[in-house]
Amino acid sequence: MRTADFDFALPPALIAQRPAEPRDSSRLMVLRRAARTVEHHRFSDLPALLQSGDLLVVNDTRVMAARLFGIRPDTGGAVEALLVRPLTDTLWETLLRPARAAVAGREFVFRTTNGELGGTVVDRGSETVTIEFARPFDPATAGEVPLPPYIKGYDGDPERYQTIYSREARSAAAPTAGLHFTPELLRELASQGIERAAVTLQVGPGTFKPVKVEDPRDHALHAEHVTIPAETAAAILRGRAEGRRVVAVGTTVVRTLEHVARERGAVQTYEGWTKLKILPGDEFNVVDVLVTNFHLPKSTLLMLVCALAGTDFVLGAYRQAVAEGYRFYSFGDAMILLP
Repeated sequence: MRTADFDFALPPALIAQRPAEPRDSSRLMVLRRAARTVEHHRFSDLPALLQSGDLLVVNDTRVMAARLFGIRPDTGGAVEALLVRPLTDTLWETLLRPARAAVAGREFVFRTTNGELGGTVVDRGSETVTIEFARPFDPATAGEVPLPPYIKGYDGDPERYQTIYSREARSAAAPTAGLHFTPELLRELASQGIERAAVTLQVGPGTFKPVKVEDPRDHALHAEHVTIPAETAAAILRGRAEGRRVVAVGTTVVRTLEHVARERGAVQTYEGWTKLKILPGDEFNVVDVLVTNFHLPKSTLLMLVCALAGTDFVLGAYRQAVAEGYRFYSFGDAMILLP
């Protein structure tokens, strides 16, 4: 297995810069794994593609207003910190730009919605910088919601980069497969006997980092915090005992469920951390159906999709998506991988 095996040509014009309106008007590519067929639908067709009794599992995390802008008081130079995860109520792991500003003991002053906020560099790691802030703050409202760097000049409602069922703001990026759901679509799914449950994976920026080593098995993922509440664990165990399908909305849901199943032997109530990387050849113990967006070349997200449906089949579908003008990445279109 080589990282180069998961590359494909993507014209920049197909990288979505704005979300579809309404949310469920985005296109939906349907991959049927057993038949090896590809169909073209709209996301609003999802109820017709699922079955009564299916259990739809979503990631209910919310994106933090994690982008803080500030200055170095000693020079007046501009700095930007992206909150990654809290270590205490004032100590945060961040991504800092410019990186050369990350000198232990250096102080910054950031602009927040609640006034100025001082911060001091405590430690610099290989990729992240630990900053001690002068006081606790609410990451849900502190700064700006960060959009991926491939989205340029978006000036629309930042709420479009949140799922409609998002709750606590603790993620650095959105679980983008869920961006296509509307309240009306969720009601239609429920009316057809499709149950919904939630897990939480606090998405870190490392999830989307392209793999740069020759062998993807040598690529390490950053740890991300995951939670499976008791009611979700019970719903999954009950559904599987009854022969019903588990439909994961997004790769973050897949990694959460499969991590716990591997570590504990079955899905159960859980709170902890995962670094799970799923590659072709790995087995799936919980997930039957996957709803996901179109991912970056050479990414662990694309590799996970290939693990579920086969590398040749998935990359062939990606080439077809390019030819058909599907929109890629966070604000783009979606696919569903059915058995």
